[in-house]
Amino acid sequence: MNESIWNGGIWNGEDVDLDAYLARTGLSGGLRPDLAALRAVHRAHVSAFAFENLDVMLGRPVLLDVASLQAKMVDGRRGGYCFEQNLLFGAVLERLGFRVRGLAARVRMGGTKVLPMTHMALRVEADGDQWLCDVGFGGEGLLEPLPFRDGARARQGEWTFSLADEPEGPRVLRSLHKEGWFDLYALGAEERLPIDYTVANHYISTHPRSPFVSQVVVQKTEPDVRTTLTGSVLSVVRPDGSADEWEVGEGELREVLVERFGIELADDDAVTLARVYSSRT
Repeated sequence: MNESIWNGGIWNGEDVDLDAYLARTGLSGGLRPDLAALRAVHRAHVSAFAFENLDVMLGRPVLLDVASLQAKMVDGRRGGYCFEQNLLFGAVLERLGFRVRGLAARVRMGGTKVLPMTHMALRVEADGDQWLCDVGFGGEGLLEPLPFRDGARARQGEWTFSLADEPEGPRVLRSLHKEGWFDLYALGAEERLPIDYTVANHYISTHPRSPFVSQVVVQKTEPDVRTTLTGSVLSVVRPDGSADEWEVGEGELREVLVERFGIELADDDAVTLARVYSSRT
């Protein structure tokens, strides 16, 4: 790809209020564009922002410009799904001086059916190497960057991930389950620009076959536990594969969002979401 494309601030890092982002994620200033900083920012972002589709449930368009993402996620203390999370993250990294390139992926989640490219990830250069960064895959997502090469393997907290090239096929991100390796998604080879995610975002947020238009989906990955709210079922999964599940009633929803996922809704949004939630569960 023409190198000049990557010298013009394509991730709109100049629009990021870096001080506000660092405060939201619990980081301090003075970060350099090196691997130590990349790991710290990646881990802090995953810890601060939950994966969620609540704007879809509230009947709002999902906006991908940096100003809207910052207003929602940083100022509004909300989360978002892959396009929102990784576009904001890419802008922050660009602002910090990193070289960032976009990727698209086909979600597998252990399945074999070929699905459209509706997931976003990033390839970032740090300390002379390339790293897969992805703060927007939700419950089974990376905690920190993974070396972007075939055979890469890393333990992150209590979870283990790897990248493997299939014969004459894509590079696949996998998570180690009790039963063995579990395919998360297959990465496309073509590099993507921010505008390239617009169509996939529209599909994910509006198409009746999208998994995010029919029920609430909120997820959070921590070093030793994965917490997910899908529809009315709250589940907590541990590294050994054991899990606990609860039914979440309409009256409990707002409290669960705050206590389990750190999502703070305005009063009118909480009322609207409770009504939608009740009709979908």
